[in-house]
Amino acid sequence: MSDNGSAAPIDGVSFVMPVLNENAYLEHAVASVLRQQLDVPVELVLALGPSTDGTSELAQRLAASDDRIRLVDNPAAHIPIGLNAAIRASRYPTIIRVDAHSELSPGYAARALDTLERTGSANVGGVMRAEGRTPFQKAVARLYNSPIGLGGGAYHGGATEGEAESAYLGVMRRSVLDEVGLFDDTIRRGEDWELNLRIRRAGHRVWFDPQLSVTYWPRESWVRLARQFRATGAWRGELVRRYGRRNGIRYFAPPALVLLLALAIVVGGLQATGVLSGVPSLIASVVYLPVAAYVLLDLAVALAPGGGSLRQRLWTLIVLPTMHLSWGVGFIGGVLSGAHDTVDASRLGTRNTPLP
Repeated sequence: MSDNGSAAPIDGVSFVMPVLNENAYLEHAVASVLRQQLDVPVELVLALGPSTDGTSELAQRLAASDDRIRLVDNPAAHIPIGLNAAIRASRYPTIIRVDAHSELSPGYAARALDTLERTGSANVGGVMRAEGRTPFQKAVARLYNSPIGLGGGAYHGGATEGEAESAYLGVMRRSVLDEVGLFDDTIRRGEDWELNLRIRRAGHRVWFDPQLSVTYWPRESWVRLARQFRATGAWRGELVRRYGRRNGIRYFAPPALVLLLALAIVVGGLQATGVLSGVPSLIASVVYLPVAAYVLLDLAVALAPGGGSLRQRLWTLIVLPTMHLSWGVGFIGGVLSGAHDTVDASRLGTRNTPLP
């Protein structure tokens, strides 16, 4: 395993953040970055998409009040394009990706830099700890933090430090990013997984450190959540088209659920109309078993200890299948015909829930 670049001095850190319609979150996210205690120069490069909620004006005010904040334009609004613009405009050899819908825990950057040097890795990431304020958002956050909700990726709650397939956000060596070609700007979702695949293919380490923690605020409404997961699923399907089984087996569970549910609906229709009867009908009824098992799983998750208020538990009943089915539908479309210009439309508009 190569550790190219591990001896390079860390003489400055560039945080990069793509931003679009984050007026209610941006100031908190920026503050969590600027509060990081480091003994090297720091800059925060914001890649501004064409926001409609006053985010760009807020970013300009923040930049005017702190010379560590720099602005670049991202007229295309796509995350990887914005990230690449921010990275190209950055001045320091270590890149820390941050998100406007996230907040870094105290000491995050210092710990990440130590881990980067200690392990000789090219990219280091930690745990995404989702949190919510409303019953809906709390239900989504609980499922984000559960292997049942998002399939058990290390950064959704792993406890063991070590080499990883991908990294949430990521603390990266600029030299390695230049070597592998930055983010692929033809990918709209899953760009971090694809970048980390190229980093690993080039012989570098991607490392997971559970002591690193980032607070993530999920989408604020059912419609936004469904849009987000459908787009993410479509792009995972596109990545399967491009990279096949290099995608983990867990990514195939939601589309399998969608197909089983569709088959159960077809069988039910044939039975109701009498087209399917007798022994064949009895045999075909087996398709109901996994669907019934999923319904029981949904109920068990909603009723389990730690499920919160009654409203939060009721939302959990809806949110879990929304996440899986939206993702699965998007995945099937992405595999069959590609993701094309599918984008995450959940950030469009001005209805983000404000922070207290």
